[in-house]
Amino acid sequence: MGRPIAWFRLALCLVCMFAIPVQARDAVAAPADAEDTWMSVLLGGRKIGSLHVERQRDGRTVTTIQTLTILLTRNGKSIPLANTIRSVETPDGRPLGFGARTTMSTMDSVVEGLRLPDGRFEVDLVVGGATQRETIDWPSDALLAEGQRLAMQAAQARPGSHYLLPAFDPASRQVIDAQVDVLGEELVSLPDGPERLSHQRQRLHQARGDQVMDLWLDREGRVRKGLVAMLGSSMEMVACSRACAEAPAQSVDMFRAAMVASPRPLTPNLRNNSLRYRVHVEGDAAQPLIDTDEQRITPLGHGDWQIDTGGPHAHGQPPPQPGDLAANAWLQSDAPLIRELTANAIGKAATPHQKMRRLYNFVGSYITQHGLDVGYASALEVANTRQGDCTEFAVLLAAMARAAGVPARVVTGMVYADRYGKASRVFLPHAWVQAWVGNRWQSYDAALRQFDSTHVALDSGDGDPWHFYGVTDLFGRLRIDSIKAAPEIFDAPIDNAPAPAPSTGISGNGAGPGGDGG
Repeated sequence: MGRPIAWFRLALCLVCMFAIPVQARDAVAAPADAEDTWMSVLLGGRKIGSLHVERQRDGRTVTTIQTLTILLTRNGKSIPLANTIRSVETPDGRPLGFGARTTMSTMDSVVEGLRLPDGRFEVDLVVGGATQRETIDWPSDALLAEGQRLAMQAAQARPGSHYLLPAFDPASRQVIDAQVDVLGEELVSLPDGPERLSHQRQRLHQARGDQVMDLWLDREGRVRKGLVAMLGSSMEMVACSRACAEAPAQSVDMFRAAMVASPRPLTPNLRNNSLRYRVHVEGDAAQPLIDTDEQRITPLGHGDWQIDTGGPHAHGQPPPQPGDLAANAWLQSDAPLIRELTANAIGKAATPHQKMRRLYNFVGSYITQHGLDVGYASALEVANTRQGDCTEFAVLLAAMARAAGVPARVVTGMVYADRYGKASRVFLPHAWVQAWVGNRWQSYDAALRQFDSTHVALDSGDGDPWHFYGVTDLFGRLRIDSIKAAPEIFDAPIDNAPAPAPSTGISGNGAGPGGDGG
């Protein structure tokens, strides 16, 4: 169960707004000048890592190299995560090349982008040892590191103003549009002494609520301090000496911080029934959860939401799209090894239902090492190593389903556990698979070998870890106020919302999870 990658992605997103990363693929002359910035990364006041930003300029190009390292723990297991983001630009901020190298498992994922003569970018993406090449149009007005610095520097002269900062993130190949308020100069305490800095507040509008990041910049537009809320705490980056930044990290169990308490124990009998949850989400989330073919969401107002799970119903989600069958960098359904495993697993199965049952059983036994220290691996890497946790089960099953011709998605959500570590009666971050079976999306949880009404879906996607970022902060803002089973719902009216259809049992994968993790 669970995954630290989402919190790492949040860190990367924050870093992306600071600057971005290294050399383009063509040769660059030795820099005429270079500058270093070291920052300490803290969560709730405890040091979890460091950020090193190098900026080099030779008159023709500006190269920014950014290296973030974070050490997390999960039930006593250390999980080191690292990311280097790179950008090469002209002195006035026009993009020439970008790249990213992320360490989340035994193999790095790498992105390399190079500007072509026609203005488009050729991008190589290496995940799980497999390489994909694509050509992308540069998003209009999107900025890399130097372009962002210049925009933030220019805005300092306009306190009280507002502007849009479209930051391009090489790791996800997405543009992060931030609405920025220029709040003015402030005297800020830093480890090496106070500095007078420009305070700018960036707001990212998201369906699950706005993400607000406060940045303090020097007169050159370089970030000296950053602050963002995460999991009910504050994540902070502060400029300091190299010795300060590289000081040993302190133990922070971020998985425990993401647990959501259950207001009652959920017995196997309850888990096999339809359940109605009443939850409260802090903030201004427009749609914090998703409707599925097994889950219905009803807004109750003032941050309260009703979730009905259990009992299949049609049209909760749109039917499959072409991308739900396609191979991608994280679900390498076209890789020879995955195709071979799929063919062996499904045998003579002909229908989507038969194929998914065989694939589900195969993946449940194929992953033999339940590693808590794997950050996030692609399907091909899992096929080779046979180790991982819930997301590794999910990406491999989704990739094999696509290889078998069954549309599939990876779901991010949470699931109930009677016990996990030293915690009791909690909902934990979790991942599973939806497959298009019987003209609806049906869920399969190969990690727990069972699917029930305590699986609450927050998002679904194509297996790219970027999707996990979208729900990260929700765990710190979500509270479950009540959970009622179908008989309780019909015996006593609650909420001004339609009751779910009587349960006939959870179709797909059987009874409750038992609580020992995936």
